[in-house]
Amino acid sequence: MSGRIGVVGIGNMGLPIAQRLAECGHAVTVHDIDPARLALAAPLTVAADAATIAAGCDVLIVVVVDAAQTDAVLFGPRGAAPAMGAGQAVLLCPTIGPADTERFAAALAARGIDAVDAPMSGGPSRARDGSMSLMVACADAVFERHEPLLRSMASRLFRVGTRPGDGARTKLVNNLLAAVNLAGAAEALALATRLGLDPARTLDVIEQSSGQSWIASDRLRRALAGDRAPRAHASLLAKDSALALAMARGIGREPALGAAAAAAFALACAGGRAGDDDSCLYDVELSRRAAPPRAP
Repeated sequence: MSGRIGVVGIGNMGLPIAQRLAECGHAVTVHDIDPARLALAAPLTVAADAATIAAGCDVLIVVVVDAAQTDAVLFGPRGAAPAMGAGQAVLLCPTIGPADTERFAAALAARGIDAVDAPMSGGPSRARDGSMSLMVACADAVFERHEPLLRSMASRLFRVGTRPGDGARTKLVNNLLAAVNLAGAAEALALATRLGLDPARTLDVIEQSSGQSWIASDRLRRALAGDRAPRAHASLLAKDSALALAMARGIGREPALGAAAAAAFALACAGGRAGDDDSCLYDVELSRRAAPPRAP
């Protein structure tokens, strides 16, 4: 299996995706606006801009942060879409709002370009070994055409529908729960610490008991070991939880726990922790001033 693949955005997820696909036999070309990221791309081929990649690839994979960046990649100066045409495809992997996904898919379809709504989950190591998750929404024929590529990227491949935007909706529901789980675990472990318990031993118990969650084990175990290297910036779950709440409000819902988790991430970002690993919520909880005791 081989093909010409372009990857725009080689950050924490985009670079391992590109490296994985190159190892699978694809001819991979990459682009990023950050020269420091491009310096890490060797021996992959580097292109000067999105338009250059788009003109020479079968599938363009967009792995940027948000809708504004996606718009710039596709339709901005030297953007990809004007250089593409019928028979080519774009995989939309960022976590963005469903309305934005629908807008991008419609604009691409008007040019005869297949759009695959394919937000991802799992982190850099899973992107590198092909074991991450993709939540895919696209037409049946488009899915069949690109299924081998999708399966080389993700062993956990979820076909969530044919309607563009349903991948985005599924990802935002997942990420809202991830934010709730991590915020709750950080709060609980900070409470354990204030109670004089050994937080690592407490986490041992949680991991084997009803309070366990994958994100709590992944993030807080590293935090307790002093490993604060950013794998997923706090700003990302702040963005995603805010997008999820906006999506919910669009159908007249206000998730109370989701709103509390979003507020915790917003507080961390407002306190200068936006670029830190999202495990910093534990530190934020520890630093909160104690509430005055309630009157009897």
